[in-house]
Amino acid sequence: MSDEVEPGHVRVRLDLSYDGRDFSGWAKQARGQRTVQGDIEDALRTVTRSSQTYELTVAGRTDAGVHARGQVAHVDLPVEVWAEHREKLLKRLAGRLARDVRIWRVDQAPAGFNARFSAIWRRYAYRVTDNPGGVDPLLRGHVLWHDWPLDVDAMNAAAEKLVGEHDFAAYCKKREGATTIRTLQQLSWERDAAGVITATVKADAFCHNMVRSLVGALLFVGDGHRPVDWPGKVLAAGVRDSAVHVVRPHGLTLEEVGYPADELLAARNREARNKRSLPGSGGGLGGCC
Repeated sequence: MSDEVEPGHVRVRLDLSYDGRDFSGWAKQARGQRTVQGDIEDALRTVTRSSQTYELTVAGRTDAGVHARGQVAHVDLPVEVWAEHREKLLKRLAGRLARDVRIWRVDQAPAGFNARFSAIWRRYAYRVTDNPGGVDPLLRGHVLWHDWPLDVDAMNAAAEKLVGEHDFAAYCKKREGATTIRTLQQLSWERDAAGVITATVKADAFCHNMVRSLVGALLFVGDGHRPVDWPGKVLAAGVRDSAVHVVRPHGLTLEEVGYPADELLAARNREARNKRSLPGSGGGLGGCC
């Protein structure tokens, strides 16, 4: 599949963040709900005084209520539009966008760049507290309250069995034609001095509900409702388990997206479009989280 930029256009990379609480996710929806993609595309059309909408491609399509600190997208703009607006585009977008979404950088992308398919990893954080008094009111939109004491060592022990390349069908909402094979590069928990426990979850890509399902399973281990080996057994079974709880979205933040060196972007773009299979099995990247 070719990803060549159309003649007369320039591919532009956008680095952005948003508070997801008032958005119905990243992607535009037919019923007209407010989405991050919709807000940015509307703002871009307005500030460039364009009659058409320039569609964004994003590194990770976050669900309703999920936040992002290090999201990346790209858009292909006509050469004349980019030449006219590039110097003032960032400031004009800041003046047009609502305060819960910010674009921090707007640059011409290197050859071969695709915000989605060129990425080699995405890193999420999920924040939770087991403080018996609840969540700090100033953090309530970004931290889940779990009303049982959590054993971080037990959660880390259980997480170790999930790291690596696996079929995560047991932790994903299946989508027709999409693989659930992923390489989970890191899954670890750490409690800070304020009692907030953060899960760092890093993978080449994620399938739908994967992060929140993994977190839900590990919280059951942490509070003693399930043994340490249970999340690994669920993974090995390869089917959705009704006991795996998909935790609420507001504790989840996309923190960072990683890309290879510029000269490797095109190769990664092509590689990521191939449907994946585990060794010994018969035969892309899905959504999120």
